Amino acid sequence: MTQLKQARLNKITPEMERVAQLEDCDVETLRSNIADGKAVIPCNKKHSIKKICGVGKDLRTKVNANIGTSADYHGVEEELEKLRAAEDAQADTVMDLSTGGNLREIRQEIMRNCSITIGSVPIYEAAVDAVKQKNSVRDMTATSMIDAIKRHCEDGIDYITVHCGVTQGVLKHLVDDKRICGVVSRGGSFLVDWISSHKKENPLYEQFDEILAIAYEYDVTLSLGDALRPGALADAFDRAQVYELNVLAELTQRAWDADVQVIVEGPGHVPLNQIQSQIQLQKELCKGAPFYVLGPIVTDIAPGYDHITSAIGGAIAASAGADFLCYVTPTEHLGLPKPEDVHDGVIAARIAAHAADIAKGIKSAWEWDRTMSQLRRKRDWEGQFSTCIDPAHARKIREKGTPQNIDVCSMCAEFCVFKVADESPDN
Repeated sequence: MTQLKQARLNKITPEMERVAQLEDCDVETLRSNIADGKAVIPCNKKHSIKKICGVGKDLRTKVNANIGTSADYHGVEEELEKLRAAEDAQADTVMDLSTGGNLREIRQEIMRNCSITIGSVPIYEAAVDAVKQKNSVRDMTATSMIDAIKRHCEDGIDYITVHCGVTQGVLKHLVDDKRICGVVSRGGSFLVDWISSHKKENPLYEQFDEILAIAYEYDVTLSLGDALRPGALADAFDRAQVYELNVLAELTQRAWDADVQVIVEGPGHVPLNQIQSQIQLQKELCKGAPFYVLGPIVTDIAPGYDHITSAIGGAIAASAGADFLCYVTPTEHLGLPKPEDVHDGVIAARIAAHAADIAKGIKSAWEWDRTMSQLRRKRDWEGQFSTCIDPAHARKIREKGTPQNIDVCSMCAEFCVFKVADESPDN
């Protein structure tokens, strides 16, 4: 049985026990949230995860790191370096988005070396295979798309993005709205092209029951992809995006009816003033299902700094109720990330997630900040390094500007406010 099925039967699984222990939360509350579809534990029956995680209500905001090859760069070793960078920076999950090289071999090698929850996007493999065999993404078939999903589940992937919500009805609004950037979801663009050229309905929507059966067999969590997420601020919150969200709400209920765990994906490029409304709409339409957002990126003019633009949006989104942040690296819109970009992206997203968790009232988040503040007040430098979110980076910065008096920092030196207070006669 799936985690959802067992939760509905009032059974507490070992996975629920592990997540509750990691989160320092009540396991019965966690079970209840899973039973209601408001939390998930992505854990394929065929995958033994060393560092399991839960996503959703009353849990810490989680962070995902995307890795994977491209046609230009498809070395397995570099992907393993990115995996290590993501794990070292304490990402909660990774997704393999490979589109270059032998995709199954790459996926399996990543899985052999991965200690955390792992996701993937099977439509990429179906599209790449179609191009290799017949030279066009349009040569995908319904069978090849479903077969790709089966392979990923058989290999032990814990959660998969499936773009089931992009339908012929949705595409009508896309055509009418005349977006600046059109469809920026890669999987979404494959399916939009397929639907438009074949004049047929999306097979992933038509055969959703078959996808549910596969997901149930392996207890794979479905991440319902937002194929029509906006790729520009000017495209945000248009009819195509909202129409697709309504379809995803329908599919969420169908997944729950089949005892399949589900996450709903969200945008994208969103101006600050829309973020809270978008989160609230998703939560209302999808009845509290966990919400997984890319960023959101809050301005289009900062290539090279999109780990920052997305962290700004991510903090607001998560504080408004989003449960899961997909990181964005400094190379977004510019190129394939390197291991150092993966590290910077994870740290930026974790800062956003933690800031939101403080706003959400997550006890462990508040305790972490309180501990850090106490160590800063004592000028306990080693304690601060071991407690902060990126110890190596903090230590490196201090070493670049070593003060004459190692008791303080080189910013204030002898005028350090804490040192002055400690030496005050009234202290």
